[in-house]
Amino acid sequence: MTKPQPEPLRIVFDSLFGDLASAREAFVAELRPREIGTITSVSTGVAKVSGLPGAGSQELLHFPAGLSGLAFNVDETEIGVVLLGDYAHLNAGDEVTRTGRVMDIVVGDALLGRVIDPLGRPLDGGRPVSADRRLPIERPAAAIIDRAPVSVPLQSGLKVIDALIPIGRGQRELILGDRQTGKTAIAVGTILNQRDQDVVCVYCAIGQRASAVAKTVATLRAHGAMDYTVVVVTEGNAAPGLSYIAPYAATSIAEYFMEAGRDVLIVYDDLTQHARSYRELSLLLRRPPGREAFPGDIFYIHSRLLERSTHLGKDLGGGSLSALPIIETEAQDISAYIPTNLISITDGQIYLSPTLFELGVLPAVDVGKSVSRVGGKAQRAAYRAVAGDLKLAYAQFEELESFSRFGARLDDDTRATIAHGDRIRACLKQPEFAPVPVAGQIAILTSLTAGLFDPVPLDAMDEAEKAVLRAAQTIPDAVCRRFDTDDLSDEDRAVMTELCRAALAALQPTEAELPSTPPSKTANAQ
Repeated sequence: MTKPQPEPLRIVFDSLFGDLASAREAFVAELRPREIGTITSVSTGVAKVSGLPGAGSQELLHFPAGLSGLAFNVDETEIGVVLLGDYAHLNAGDEVTRTGRVMDIVVGDALLGRVIDPLGRPLDGGRPVSADRRLPIERPAAAIIDRAPVSVPLQSGLKVIDALIPIGRGQRELILGDRQTGKTAIAVGTILNQRDQDVVCVYCAIGQRASAVAKTVATLRAHGAMDYTVVVVTEGNAAPGLSYIAPYAATSIAEYFMEAGRDVLIVYDDLTQHARSYRELSLLLRRPPGREAFPGDIFYIHSRLLERSTHLGKDLGGGSLSALPIIETEAQDISAYIPTNLISITDGQIYLSPTLFELGVLPAVDVGKSVSRVGGKAQRAAYRAVAGDLKLAYAQFEELESFSRFGARLDDDTRATIAHGDRIRACLKQPEFAPVPVAGQIAILTSLTAGLFDPVPLDAMDEAEKAVLRAAQTIPDAVCRRFDTDDLSDEDRAVMTELCRAALAALQPTEAELPSTPPSKTANAQ
């Protein structure tokens, strides 16, 4: 057996070492200064850092074990930092390094269908989100000259909202009410109704219980809404810094789609928790407290957030960002500090009444205290044609209803108004997560304004409404196309009225079923 020749190996090694020598000679060391500070103290959710003279406000800082922090207070000798995660391992004297950039979030189509935290980390058990673009979580709102009027409706699928408190794409509509009155249900139902509407949805849960968030995500998955939805979550036991940055991170994700020319809906659930987390951080950082211990700039943190919701002009793609912020009231006090702040920032509010909720009127929308300041311009003309006087009639009914509870004598016209109002209330009721299409809503509203429901007994209203919804599926296509563009003509309304009348014919009481004696002059309360 002959020994292998060493010459070929020597040639290979000589070539390799020659390349290494060339690379070493070509390398030029570059000195980059780095600022490394130290932690002076750590408390709940915040840390004081010294030794970073070049750090700026809102700059991202790196702590040991991959923890990040946000420079909040930049003082002469130290920096107050908001910690974005578990800080139990931090100790005084640990090193802190600058990043030279502000806090940002990953954005892109890869986020659709995902559940993430405000740092972009997946919470749904899936693989990490991969995208080649990141946006700062704090961005300036679009200039006034770059905005366009709100002109396209955002259908919620809820009859009481679409008919009486319409929302437009690019609008900010506040949802407020006491706890457990159905605020989240309205927001989630609106997300479900955006299926096949080419609207991207972002749901931001701020400081919610993990079980409540899991239930909401399960509802979105069950209805196929996760295909066009991004969920950003901070749980109630998370660091207050994460709850603070959550709505800003979610808004940057939504702005990516808006700037791509798409229509976006974002839900903040809820900004009460956001205000409380900011108050906690401010007090820990020794900022001066104001009313109810909230810092003086509590209005500004919400205004700069909601001002980013708008409808862009055509030269910028024509995209829109509609916001549904949620606020929790206490004991129906809508004049409290945070609710009044949000009411003044937004373009209207939907108020949910605990009294209506206890009576089983769901959704428990108090029409008298709810308003949409700009959505009426975006509402479909067909709604205005068939529901123009509905809000006034409903308000009259509520006044007469409270008056009739005293047992006063009522004339025939008053009793007819109350009976008609009972049918309006019954028609505005709606099961949870069961959106009604536009044609069905207009058919029901046409039947209401034409008085077709008045002879129907109250206990048969559910069946009557289902009959009208079935009849709505037979409305001619030519009439349905005019729902979006034109006012309904008299012929269109006549066609729809006859369809609804025929659908309700089987539910009309016969002459034998009518009472043989005239009704009593004293109408008892319902």
